[in-house]
Amino acid sequence: MYVCVCRAVTEKHIETAVHGGARRLRDLREQLGVTEECGRCAKCAKQCLDEAIGQTCSKPANAAQSPAYILLQKAA
Repeated sequence: MYVCVCRAVTEKHIETAVHGGARRLRDLREQLGVTEECGRCAKCAKQCLDEAIGQTCSKPANAAQSPAYILLQKAA
């Protein structure tokens, strides 16, 4: 779905930005240009941002690839 029509930004663009480190609406503005033109996308962009952050945080990490696991294996 298009979130920002002025800049042709979709939910997928926002998800990609979150995977790249975006955590605030300001980050999306700097990276994607959302809210810079008319500003009507601000609420939807914030919702998409929050959802994408939630999905990123809720994905279980692969314990065998986590830095802590690797360090523990090296120490053993």
